[in-house]
Amino acid sequence: MSLYRKNNLAAAIDKYHQVLQQRPASPDAYAGLTRIYLKQRNVNLALDTANKGLTLSDSARLHVALGEVFFRQGKIPEAEQEWVKVINSGGVESRAYLGLARVRNALSMYRKGKLMIDKAHELDPSDPDIENYWVETLRLSERIQYLESYIARTDTDSEDRADTLRYLTYLKMRADGSGKKCRMVSHVTSTETRLVRLLLDPNHLRGYGLTVNLNGHSTKLMLDTGASGILVDRGAAEKAGIGRLMETKIAGIGDKGSKSGHIGIASSIKIGELEFHDCPVEILENRSVVGEEGLIGGDVFADFLVNLDFKKEKMRLSELPKRPGDEAAPAASVSLHSEEEDADVPEDADKTAAPGNAAAASSTSRFHDPYISPEMKSYTRIYRFGHDLLIPTKVGNAPMKLFLLDTGALQNQITPAAAREVTKVRGDPDMIVKGISGSVKTVYSADKAVLQFGHLRQENQDLMAFDLTSLSDSAGTEVSGILGFTLLHLLDIKIDYRDGLVDFEYKQ
Repeated sequence: MSLYRKNNLAAAIDKYHQVLQQRPASPDAYAGLTRIYLKQRNVNLALDTANKGLTLSDSARLHVALGEVFFRQGKIPEAEQEWVKVINSGGVESRAYLGLARVRNALSMYRKGKLMIDKAHELDPSDPDIENYWVETLRLSERIQYLESYIARTDTDSEDRADTLRYLTYLKMRADGSGKKCRMVSHVTSTETRLVRLLLDPNHLRGYGLTVNLNGHSTKLMLDTGASGILVDRGAAEKAGIGRLMETKIAGIGDKGSKSGHIGIASSIKIGELEFHDCPVEILENRSVVGEEGLIGGDVFADFLVNLDFKKEKMRLSELPKRPGDEAAPAASVSLHSEEEDADVPEDADKTAAPGNAAAASSTSRFHDPYISPEMKSYTRIYRFGHDLLIPTKVGNAPMKLFLLDTGALQNQITPAAAREVTKVRGDPDMIVKGISGSVKTVYSADKAVLQFGHLRQENQDLMAFDLTSLSDSAGTEVSGILGFTLLHLLDIKIDYRDGLVDFEYKQ
């Protein structure tokens, strides 16, 4: 376990196998190996190891490890069931509470999630997975103090240390008493903004964007529910006079890995009637962001009910329902942020502590569970991992999968593994997919598949299929597909980021 916690995985595997030679039914060894294989992203081997261990020992620790495999497979209800059984049976397993914290936060149940992660940390504060998750719930000053102590005790050659140091520098800059905070200065409770057409060619839409004014410079940014905050290319940043405060890495769809980028501060951002001051903007070193000047994530408007009416080419923002007990609807806060704020979280951890997210508060009273108002009873609950909105989707008669709601992706997409459960998959060398991280090397076509999500059902011909492992690793759970623009632009979509709810209406 010590070797695992130091990320010395090969040595940890050898030691666990030595344990199994002496004690062939050791639940600790099987649970430990399961977690190592998950960390190595070998999900199938992790599942086989957990199941083999359970045939030898019906151990609570192994059931917790099996739950971790289920969670990574996208089987979140099954994972939750494993962890609840362990706790209800009297098992004192810190990682069962960690697991439940991940589930609660994914369901926007931030108050309950905070209680779970505090319990996990109380039981085992030395578990780095628990510690990384727990530290994201601290106040900014407490987080800075913790990260300073973490850096002091971490190997100077550690890649994680370098990432953490970069993140700490950014937090200190934002916490500097002389610095200005990102804030919305317009007093707007509801507004409507025109969506701008972005063309693939003279006859076909690529997507919709918003006119965004950065420091007085007007630019058109693609409205992308699969992105976060504001990301612009180098040219747009230069025209807007946005300086570079610190380096960062920016990743997306594609097989070329992360791209170099920077974080800068825009003194003024105007979107329709909304105006923000002193907010972070990510800058990609390329001269374009997937063919556009940049992207604006739907989570920028997370403190409103977001209505994307593609038929009328309008984005409407309105007040979220007042929670019971609230004297007045809370004023809209700022959700503009950078992915750099999650730099110290491992790739397989959830990212739920972005600015504007109640889960980032440090006292339980500042955390909120979702409120489903009477007028939203028909909405569909989604899993939220940072800015990623994953909606349960049924593909044919296969078990339920998780698909990303992504207005920035042109077509519906599915992983080859998910497609093979219901239809035929074949290589398609003529199909090209490009994202922020470059081209996808291997793209397939999948035959007819029926998708069901929310209250809708759609029949597809020739689905695009390619590997989405990087997206799944980032979320910490299996993303089996993407619902893209060619489908979503037919719908009137309402998104409640605060409570983890979406609603779809098909308009002819």
